[in-house]
Amino acid sequence: MVDMPYPESFDPAEDTRAYRNALGRYATGIAIVTAMTDDGPVAITVNSFASVSLEPALVLWSPDKKSSRHDIFAGAKSFAIHVLSAEQQWICDRFVRSMTDFSEMAYELNDDGVPVIQHCLAVFECSQAGTYDAGDHTIVLGQVRRAWHRTGDALVFANGSFAVVEQPQAS
Repeated sequence: MVDMPYPESFDPAEDTRAYRNALGRYATGIAIVTAMTDDGPVAITVNSFASVSLEPALVLWSPDKKSSRHDIFAGAKSFAIHVLSAEQQWICDRFVRSMTDFSEMAYELNDDGVPVIQHCLAVFECSQAGTYDAGDHTIVLGQVRRAWHRTGDALVFANGSFAVVEQPQAS
């Protein structure tokens, strides 16, 4: 047997805190998903965003079924995913607390009426391509119809806290 520099292994079903801590060792980007409802624009902070396919252009994210926002976002036919820059942590914090507080935030509505937050590192405007049951979450698959990006430092989350990944300097 190989000598591993780890403590005893654990069963994720029996020790969910240890499982969450292990998952937290993987740095993830911070994204905001926005959609439009009959009552106005809504948003949710996520770290479950991932690329799925280049052809066709598909991405996914996964809202928690226990979230009061789950049904709104799992049912959204159009949505936008925003990758946040280092200076946009305040946007992340705002949408953790409130899904409707777009005050003091520059955004425009796209052709589908979805709010698109300005000045993000990247934005992916999507139409829903399907939803899939995944335990305590729902996987939302999005067909990317339009995207853009800019340079800048990225906001990430790892080990239970925010960090910044700096844009490499041109050589």
